[in-house]
Amino acid sequence: MTNNFLQQLGLESTNYGTSTGREHLPERAYIESHSPVDGKLIGKVSTTTAEDYETVITKAQEAFKTWRMVPAPKRGEIVRQYGDMLRKHKEALGKLVSYEMGKSYQEGLGEVQEMIDICDFAVGLSRQLYGLTMHSERPLHRMYEQWHPLGVVGIISAFNFPVAVWAWNSMIALVCGDVCIWKPSEKTPLCGVACQNLLQDVLKKNDVPEGVVCLINGNYTVGEMMTTDKRVALISATGSTRMGRKVGAVVAERMGKSLLELGGNNAIIIEPDADMDLVLTAGVFGAVGTAGQRCTSTRRLIIHESIYDQVKDMLVKAYGQLKIGNPLDSSNHMGPLIDQDAVKMYENAIDKVKDSDGSILVEGKQLTGSGYESGCYVSPSIAEVAADAQVAQHETFAPLLYLMKYSNLEEAIDIQNSVPQGLSSAIITNSMRSAEKFLSAAGSDCGIANVNIGTSGAEIGGAFGGEKETGGGRESGSDAWKAYMRRQTNTINYSTEVPLAQGIEFDLG
Repeated sequence: MTNNFLQQLGLESTNYGTSTGREHLPERAYIESHSPVDGKLIGKVSTTTAEDYETVITKAQEAFKTWRMVPAPKRGEIVRQYGDMLRKHKEALGKLVSYEMGKSYQEGLGEVQEMIDICDFAVGLSRQLYGLTMHSERPLHRMYEQWHPLGVVGIISAFNFPVAVWAWNSMIALVCGDVCIWKPSEKTPLCGVACQNLLQDVLKKNDVPEGVVCLINGNYTVGEMMTTDKRVALISATGSTRMGRKVGAVVAERMGKSLLELGGNNAIIIEPDADMDLVLTAGVFGAVGTAGQRCTSTRRLIIHESIYDQVKDMLVKAYGQLKIGNPLDSSNHMGPLIDQDAVKMYENAIDKVKDSDGSILVEGKQLTGSGYESGCYVSPSIAEVAADAQVAQHETFAPLLYLMKYSNLEEAIDIQNSVPQGLSSAIITNSMRSAEKFLSAAGSDCGIANVNIGTSGAEIGGAFGGEKETGGGRESGSDAWKAYMRRQTNTINYSTEVPLAQGIEFDLG
């Protein structure tokens, strides 16, 4: 079943190396990638050593000297070709994402489409890296701002979006003139190798210097090589809040730049006039899509007391109809969690709900038997909790949904904003006043606020990211490109005198 799409992505062997992903390197430490779908070994990837890393960072620094001087539209042309390469291999890469990570094949295809979309966005951006021109207070002077590439950008991505988030960062960084070093999650390393294989073909075809895009593999110790390295100008890290605190502190200590995309604890407010068809689709997909392993997964439904029982009964019925199984089978709604450690974490979270004042409406469990041999499959859960329940203050990276009541919109917004995280939020309502209040400065405190859609499903045209413990970074669209560049203010004097700003006089006689 797997050989065909693996071969299409250049994964003919079972062992893969560090920089380009193509070297067969025996006598080394390897990361084994087992599919959560069936538990089978897909392949092994060699762990990057300190010596490997020095080779990679040296090549990247040298490549930057050339790459930064390539005109931005020419850099965009190379990104355009990579987008075409992804179109050619969309089905194969989508299957690999589904098989190695466990999300549904449709979601795997959607993730590759995000990569294609960000390539298109970056191509257009390559001709729009605008600065500003300002009037000087001094006669015969001109002032303007321009943007220059930062240098080496280190990208640390998470398992739940094993290819798209890398593309969000790298494609924009490339058109900005940066070079990139990517450490994919050790739980999905072959997705990284596949992306690198496809990109290397494009780079070699265009005679791009070796080192413009590099791949390193390993656990957190490999990531630390980048986060502690002053030669890496920007660290873009996606993961847990705990990880982000460590990365942010280390990078800040060396006066580097960091872009952090961390945890979410996302809620949908359901108003009394809500369209129940929207509630059902947004709520269920938000909670069980990717088996609850999205940073934008819906964790909380804040439901008006007048329709609380109606919504609760509707959700419980819908959960009874969910099909759980092999994500490559399009008839299944939900695939496995990433590994058995995630299953244990999920079970512990359910136990915490039981130990609190909450009640379990639909109790999830580990699934066993035919088709579930990997030990990574679970059924989803729904729990009723108080609005201020401590258990609901924390993100559970699994399909655990909390229901809570409110009596008025101000109370609902307060509940929505009461958690430490601030990534995505939504309201389902037919009231213009409620929608506008939710979107106002007195409304949601999240980086993403939606009306009549769920918390999942961001488009690449808008900047993606959140506030508070979510990290405050922005990736993907809008003006997120500025994170990958440095701003420079320039003043040009075309007179024969040197007047000083603010009218200061300095007379040498």
